[in-house]
Amino acid sequence: MRTIHQENGTREVWLAGVDGCTGGWIAAFVRASGDEVRLRIVQRFADVLEAPEGPAVVAVDMPIGLRERTGAGGRAAENAVRPLLGRRQSSVFSVTSRAAIYAANYREACRIAQETSDPPRKVSKQLFNIAAKIREVDEHLRSTHTARRVYEVHPEVAFWRLNGGHALDEPKKIKGRPYEPGLALRRQLLIAAGLPSDAVHARPFQVAGVRAGPDDLLDALACAMIARRIHAGTARPFPDPPPYDAYGLPMAIWA
Repeated sequence: MRTIHQENGTREVWLAGVDGCTGGWIAAFVRASGDEVRLRIVQRFADVLEAPEGPAVVAVDMPIGLRERTGAGGRAAENAVRPLLGRRQSSVFSVTSRAAIYAANYREACRIAQETSDPPRKVSKQLFNIAAKIREVDEHLRSTHTARRVYEVHPEVAFWRLNGGHALDEPKKIKGRPYEPGLALRRQLLIAAGLPSDAVHARPFQVAGVRAGPDDLLDALACAMIARRIHAGTARPFPDPPPYDAYGLPMAIWA
């Protein structure tokens, strides 16, 4: 298990929770303690790691580590967290093989996925829609020395943790539209976890073609709360211990 040891002057340490959004990424930078939050949207995942805050931990809602062949349900990470989420488990996509993620189009991705899975299975549309972002993270981690501070998280697993180990009853979206009761529940959990109300209730914003919705904001903040747990050494990986892919990247969802 990887752990991050707290440094002297904890309030000076920045951490980041990151979620993909239309055209880029939304990042919630938080101190290792206290209630200071900085929200930012960027075009590249690398921009988060290169930010002035220099986050010691980056918790990102994106698969990290890809298998050459997959089994039922995707990777062990997805299979480990689904039972925790009750009716929210459909939010955990089955991650296909690396070759399928790097396919040029959806048809090709489905063909490769069937050839590299047992039992044979196509790629879901939802997963393929974020394939470019999966590749972006994968390529960055394989070409730099930043993998040691980047961790895979999942917002619904993060909210499960913030909710005392209980799955949330309300979805955050219904038929692709924000669902206010579900968003309100998530805001309450984030405020109870110590985040300031003005950050949790920040309005969606757009910069240079990158647009973040209310659910993206809450997901990034939830990821930041797990970044705090990782930094403090209280988070755990699912599965534990994590398996590693062919490039040495751990394949686990942290919470």
